[in-house]
Amino acid sequence: MRIRPRRFAVLAVALLTASAALPATAANGQERQHSPSHPSAGGLSAVIRYTEYGIPHILAKNYADLGFGTGWAQAADQVCTLADGFVTVRGERSRFFGPDAEPDGSLSSAAENLSSDLYFRGVRATDTIEKLLAVPAPRGPSRDSKDLMRGWAAGYNAWLAQNRITDPACRGAAWVRPVTAVDVAARTFALAVLGGQGRAVDGITAAQPPATAAARTTVGIPDARSAARAARRLFDTADMGSNAVAFSGATTANGRGLLLGNPHYPWQGGRRFWQSQQTIPGELNVAGGTLLGSTTVSIGHNARLAWSHTVATGVTLNLHQLTLDPADPTTYLVDGQPQRMTRRTVTVEARGGPPVTRTQWWTRYGPVVTSLGAGLPLPWTSTTAYALNDPNAENLRAPDTALGFRRARGTADVLTTLRRTQGLPWINTVAADSGGHSLFTQSQVLPRITDELAQRCSTALGKALYPSSGIAVLDGSRGDCALGSDPDAVQPGIFGPTSMPVLKDAPYAENSNDSAWLANTDRPLTGYERVFGPIGSQLSTRARGAKADVSAMAAKGELTVRDLQAQQFANRATSGDLIADDTARACAALPGGTATGSDGKDVDVSEACGVLKTWDRSMKTGSRGALLFDRFWRRLTAVTVPAQLWKVPFSAADPVRTPNTLNTQAPGVATALADAVSELRAAGIALDATLGAHQVVVRGGQRIPVPGGTESLGVWNKAEPVWDAAAGGYTEVTTGSSYIQAVGWDGGRCPVARTLLAYSQSSNPNSPHFSDQTRLFSEGKWVTSRFCEKDILSSPGLRVIRVGEHR
Repeated sequence: MRIRPRRFAVLAVALLTASAALPATAANGQERQHSPSHPSAGGLSAVIRYTEYGIPHILAKNYADLGFGTGWAQAADQVCTLADGFVTVRGERSRFFGPDAEPDGSLSSAAENLSSDLYFRGVRATDTIEKLLAVPAPRGPSRDSKDLMRGWAAGYNAWLAQNRITDPACRGAAWVRPVTAVDVAARTFALAVLGGQGRAVDGITAAQPPATAAARTTVGIPDARSAARAARRLFDTADMGSNAVAFSGATTANGRGLLLGNPHYPWQGGRRFWQSQQTIPGELNVAGGTLLGSTTVSIGHNARLAWSHTVATGVTLNLHQLTLDPADPTTYLVDGQPQRMTRRTVTVEARGGPPVTRTQWWTRYGPVVTSLGAGLPLPWTSTTAYALNDPNAENLRAPDTALGFRRARGTADVLTTLRRTQGLPWINTVAADSGGHSLFTQSQVLPRITDELAQRCSTALGKALYPSSGIAVLDGSRGDCALGSDPDAVQPGIFGPTSMPVLKDAPYAENSNDSAWLANTDRPLTGYERVFGPIGSQLSTRARGAKADVSAMAAKGELTVRDLQAQQFANRATSGDLIADDTARACAALPGGTATGSDGKDVDVSEACGVLKTWDRSMKTGSRGALLFDRFWRRLTAVTVPAQLWKVPFSAADPVRTPNTLNTQAPGVATALADAVSELRAAGIALDATLGAHQVVVRGGQRIPVPGGTESLGVWNKAEPVWDAAAGGYTEVTTGSSYIQAVGWDGGRCPVARTLLAYSQSSNPNSPHFSDQTRLFSEGKWVTSRFCEKDILSSPGLRVIRVGEHR
């Protein structure tokens, strides 16, 4: 990329200003300070200004240098997590950690290191990443995107060469090694296929042709009913979700837009967010959260636009049912003509044993797969096999989508970027701008499965799966069942931009991982294909609560950023509003104040009745009764089917308020109450204990209360902690609120932004930024974004370092 002369002048001023602000103790014990005038003695370099809570503001003169500064700064905070991910995408987990150990699940669904390695070694052995990098833009990555990857690798490597690792998770570990731009791109690839090939790694690597006569005659069609149930579970968002809402100027105090983004992602491992600001003067200025190992800001804002993403309901894969040559189960027929499968032989080094060599089988549609999770077997017989199509296996465009957002001056530019790049694999986009516009769009890369194609080409299994889950199983023996192409699509076999659900300039546009149907309850979206998600189906409890909250906010009007902040930490439990009163009354009506637990023993639950009656229906850390209700609700929903739980069933005509009215006569109600009371008493926990006394994470030996609640409670501020009665209640959090932002504008040059990284910036327990924002999260406090130069330079804790390659 060429930098115009004016940009050189702007950059020079910025660097001189940063130099003037440099404290005498700018570098800490982990990072060496370099010469201000010649930061790297040649090669790539950047200036990093750190403000409160360890947030880096990375200043560079071009994209390669920006990547360098980003790679350096990420390594400084997250070197062990990053290094672990690079071991994954190189297919070396078995070598360093053993073949039977379990990965953290951040980059694929592999159950064991061996299957993870077999998949990723196969990707690398076939030069898949190199081939994708060589595809010209816009179908392939742009030059700027590739420069970022090259720079990121150099910055990460320079940090490793110039600093000492203090994190005990990988200090002195042989698996922490330099990386290449291909490694960085491979991580982007892994995230892209997370909902497709990445979801089926075990089934891909285990797929082998039937070896015995008995196996060759096995029926190749799974039970349709159980397969449909398994398919629906396959695409839930238990470990990743999100809320996001954009308000248009019609609802705000000043006529400008507002955005609240609240993604729910894992609190540990390689899918954590990391916060930064990236600046190339005159070219790019963007701040927000970045998924670890990524080169661009994933969720964030610039001076005029703010955006967030939510995990979408679109099904990013489909299956092709193959008709095999009876004489050779590795040959399949298309329009009567034989097609031989391609063998992919992969060898993986394994700690403590000999190398493991396995063969994978690939077709014109993609890899042969023998399962999509344990509940959806896809047996390979002498007559039938299944191949998986994942269009995101050709998609390295997500960084270019993010780069397009950098220049966007409003939501119209967001749509232009999405049309041009089509880089988002499994997420929706919600955005607002300073001009008062709002936007929701499900612009994601999906296989081009029209309802007409599914009707015409579905196999028996497909007819069971597609209506209920959106997974199409097409007849792979027919050429006329190929996916085809939309003329406006960036790559063949996917939907073009004109097919995407879009909602523009509604008073609010909100998504909580439900389908595009009700981004605004007064302006439902319809007419899209089933593969995008359902229409008229029951919402999750969290989505119901979110729709009720934001529609009430929009109706009230005169909204400001403070209203967004209040919504984030209201911690209203939608399930509590629906059933707590009925439960308390049913409890009080129990004969003798006793209920029978699942173990058959009678339990005195009379105290619980009053606790539930006085509970404030929130999951705030100071709420008394919240923990009791939480444990009761989890037990009740685990054993009671929805049809028995509610007196008033779901109605598509009233989707936010139905179903409702607890069926207190359902046998599970009293039993769940008895079990919850017994559980808390056995753990020594008072029934009216505050939530924050027992829903905690432990950092540095100290217990930090965690607000929020589980998915089924319907809390906007999601938290999924691990129950450990012996440790006093909930310990750790598996997933929940992560990088949170509340953004608006007041007519000035700088956006009004408040942010929060719930689990803090670093995984290193020796870092000062290991738990500082977690404590803010616990107290419902926020970080004031320092986006403009004057705000960065006025930070009382400003620390400036110049980083570069040494030659």
